[in-house]
Amino acid sequence: MTDSVLYSVLLLASLGIIAAVVLYVVSKKFYVYENPLIADVDEILPGANCAGCGFPGCKSFAEKLVGTEDISALFCPVGGNDVMKEVAAILGKEVVERDPTVAVLRCQGGCDVRSKTTEYQGPRTCAISAMVYGGETDCQYGCLGDGDCVKVCKFDAMYMDETTGLPVIITDKCTSCGACVEECPRDIIEMRPKNKRDLKIFVGCLNEDKGGIAKKACDVACIGCSKCEDICPKDAVTMKNQLAYIDAELCTLCRKCVEVCPTHSIIETNFPPKKPKKVVPKKPVVKKVIKKKEVEKVAVVKVAAFAKVEQENPKTDA
Repeated sequence: MTDSVLYSVLLLASLGIIAAVVLYVVSKKFYVYENPLIADVDEILPGANCAGCGFPGCKSFAEKLVGTEDISALFCPVGGNDVMKEVAAILGKEVVERDPTVAVLRCQGGCDVRSKTTEYQGPRTCAISAMVYGGETDCQYGCLGDGDCVKVCKFDAMYMDETTGLPVIITDKCTSCGACVEECPRDIIEMRPKNKRDLKIFVGCLNEDKGGIAKKACDVACIGCSKCEDICPKDAVTMKNQLAYIDAELCTLCRKCVEVCPTHSIIETNFPPKKPKKVVPKKPVVKKVIKKKEVEKVAVVKVAAFAKVEQENPKTDA
C-alpha cells in the first residue's frame, strides 16, 4: 500500500515537472514582444473604451500611438488635448491641438410643435422604429424619441425630456466620444465645435421636404427660403435639398441668420439677450416766427438803403 502511494506521488510529480518544462519552452518559443511604452500610454488614456478615437478600446489605441511615427491625425476625444500632450511627451512625438467639440441635437420637433399622427405599439428602440415605420409624426427626418442615444452614453451626458420627448445633451458632461452619433439611425446628432462659453449656432432641422410639406409636419421646420443664406456675410450657410446648413468653421456667430429665419429653425445656444436698440428722438425743428412789425421794419430799412444807393449813383439818360 505504501509503495503504490509513493509511486503515485512520484508519477504525478514527474508529470508536473514535464508539463512545466513544456510550458516554459512553448512560452519562450512563441513569446510575443510588447513595447513597454504601450502599457505606459494605456495607463495615461482615460480607459473609457468608447471607440471615439476610431479603435475598439484604449489598448488598441495605445498600440496605434506607439507604432505610428506621425500621430497628428490621432486624437482621444475623451481625454482631449491634455491627455494627448502627455502621450506625446512619453513618445517624443508631436500632436496637433484640436478645438473641443460637443454633441448637438439637430431636431426641435417636440410634442408641442410636431403632432403625432400614428401610434406605434412594439419594442421602443429607435433602431427598430426606423426599420419598421417612419415615426409617429409626419416628419420622416426627425427624432424618433425612443432614447437609443441616451442608453449608449457611458458618461450620463444625455437624458430624455418627458415634456418634449427629445433627448437633452448635458454639455458639461459630454466627452465628444461620438457614441450617440453612431447610434442614431436618423443621423440627427452632430459633433460641432464647443467654442468659447459654448456658443453655437446651427440649423435644428433635417427635413428635406418642400417648404409647405415640412411646415405642415413641424412648426419649426426649415422651409428652404434661403433668407439665412442671403444675409450671411461669410458664406457660412449653404442650401441643399431645401435645407439650410451652417458651416461651423466659417460661421462667426453674428446671429444675423437667426433674426431672419421665419420659422425659428435656427438654434442659438448660450448667447446673452440682445440689447434693444436705442431710439434717439429727432430734435423738433423750431421755426422762428417773425412778427408783422419786424417784417415792416426790415422792409423800411431795405427801401431806405435802396434809395440811398439811387441817390449816390443816379441813372443818366443815354
